[in-house]
Amino acid sequence: MDILIDELKGIFSNIKAHEIMNTSVVVIMPDRTLYQAKELMRLRKISGLPVCDENGMLVGIVSIEDIIKALENNYINDKIERWMTKNVVWISEDEELIDIVEKFSRYGFGRFPVLNTETHRVIGIITKADILSTILNKLKNLYVRDQRMTNVLENTDLHSISLITGEKLDKSGADFYFEINYTDINMAGVGAAKLREFLLSKGFNEELVRRVAIATYEAETNVVIHSESIGKIYCFIRDDFIKVRVEDYGKGIENLELAMQEGFSTAPDYIREFGFGAGMGLVNMKRCSDKIVVVSEVGKGVIVEMLFNIKTGREET
Repeated sequence: MDILIDELKGIFSNIKAHEIMNTSVVVIMPDRTLYQAKELMRLRKISGLPVCDENGMLVGIVSIEDIIKALENNYINDKIERWMTKNVVWISEDEELIDIVEKFSRYGFGRFPVLNTETHRVIGIITKADILSTILNKLKNLYVRDQRMTNVLENTDLHSISLITGEKLDKSGADFYFEINYTDINMAGVGAAKLREFLLSKGFNEELVRRVAIATYEAETNVVIHSESIGKIYCFIRDDFIKVRVEDYGKGIENLELAMQEGFSTAPDYIREFGFGAGMGLVNMKRCSDKIVVVSEVGKGVIVEMLFNIKTGREET
């Protein structure tokens, strides 16, 4: 995604933020709790929330990473204002694409709130996915399926090989393993929090661990609210990459292309009553990982395998 955006930003450099942004922005007030933020993110299937005061002025931002940390450290019921990011970098509605892309590159954030130039109130939000969608809409490009995914889908022994590398998979040799309890909705995200803690203990830097944790959180939540089956999280650490594999043995996904769309859901009504099920998070998993393969068969479950390049992913010692 980054390469394509970088290649095309010059061609469409005059596109303004107000043409790119998602205007269906959801905000939350600072006196609400992180638990309430978690529920709102699940309801809307989003990965971050601008925090605004009673006058609609931007005062901070809270992300899935903040939620995972809160779950991990048992302060999920604290007020948002205590843990939110307060020095928020934002985008003006009239900023041009080339400047917006530069901000994504400079700060490494997953999203930016868009503010009205005169009132400084939040009027939208921009992610890299929004930028790419705008560019592709102008180009009227067609989606081309990766041939490697086709090859994987033709392999009948999917549970014993890596979907991405094709190598034989020794699950007993996983560096991290967690069994997902699909019977308790409140446990969704615990595996991702434990994986985050494990990777940090291994010396990987915060940014890499943040991406792994967010993508794993999305996959884990899908098992809990969609699969009606136990699930498993495996993590394999190699010299050049971290590979996370999340499996379940439940209902499966009938249409993967449809599931890749924002808002697609198979969650039953009783799950929706808890504020879940407005989407499957596959777009966010793809956004956070460097490579992803998802395979599914109705009645047999879903396998999600994600690869995260390490690059400079370990802290210097």
